Amino acid sequence: MARVVELSYYPVKGCAAVSAREALLTPAGLAHDRSFMVVSEAGVYRTQRRDPRLALIRPTISDDGGRLGLRAPDAEPLDLPVDTSGARRPVDLFGTAYQGIDQGDTVAEWLSDVLGTRSRLVRVPPDHHRVTDGRTPGTSGYADSCALHVLSRSTLDLLNQKLAERGAAPLPVNRFRPNMVIDGWDEPHTEDRARGLSVGTAELGYAKLAIRCAVTLVEQESAKRAGPEPLRTLAAYRRAAEGGVAFGTKLSVLRPGRIRVDDEVTVTAWGESELRTPDRRARHPG
Repeated sequence: MARVVELSYYPVKGCAAVSAREALLTPAGLAHDRSFMVVSEAGVYRTQRRDPRLALIRPTISDDGGRLGLRAPDAEPLDLPVDTSGARRPVDLFGTAYQGIDQGDTVAEWLSDVLGTRSRLVRVPPDHHRVTDGRTPGTSGYADSCALHVLSRSTLDLLNQKLAERGAAPLPVNRFRPNMVIDGWDEPHTEDRARGLSVGTAELGYAKLAIRCAVTLVEQESAKRAGPEPLRTLAAYRRAAEGGVAFGTKLSVLRPGRIRVDDEVTVTAWGESELRTPDRRARHPG
């Protein structure tokens, strides 16, 4: 039986995860996921691709979303009320224009000190209407694309096996920053072919493969770039036709609901993998 073994959401894009035993799944993903974003003074998004020290910032957020806490090494903890009604400012996410509600000068100074570069914090406005791409369109906050990123343990196990064959150390799942980790699929990359999923009281639809970037090179505990892995090894067996390497999948929310660790994951529709590899078997798992 496939089941959920980890749930994580990322209140501030690019910063550390918050682990949860259960979470509300909204149309835009797990509640509070990527609802804040650190930007330059010009409003351009910051991610670990260019600012790996984001990984050192550990956010917390109240259940109602009204207060945000930020912690980082060698910095005083910061707790602030969340502004959801202030004036909008333009922000840039991968070249697409959105709006954000600026959270003020105090948190801007705190982030600038921690990151070593002038920064500000914005929140997704309540009227944020974003349509994400893929086989199943949906919406999300400031995520790179779709609402939910899913990865299976068997997929990570295969990568770590291949890393070991190269003499490289295994990698923890947090290198890939998934929202949901699934165990119980014996065949690696089963998530590639799961077109519909039922989890808890929620329904999910496959959108696309997750194309990996340089964030996977960053050790999440230290914020150090650790070398060519896992991208070097993934390039040998998971290269995508459109470029880059694929690892995990992105899903859209068909029906919101509640998801808990240990919930059974039922695949309601299967399809063919969009990435054919020698490690993929033709049959579907039972």
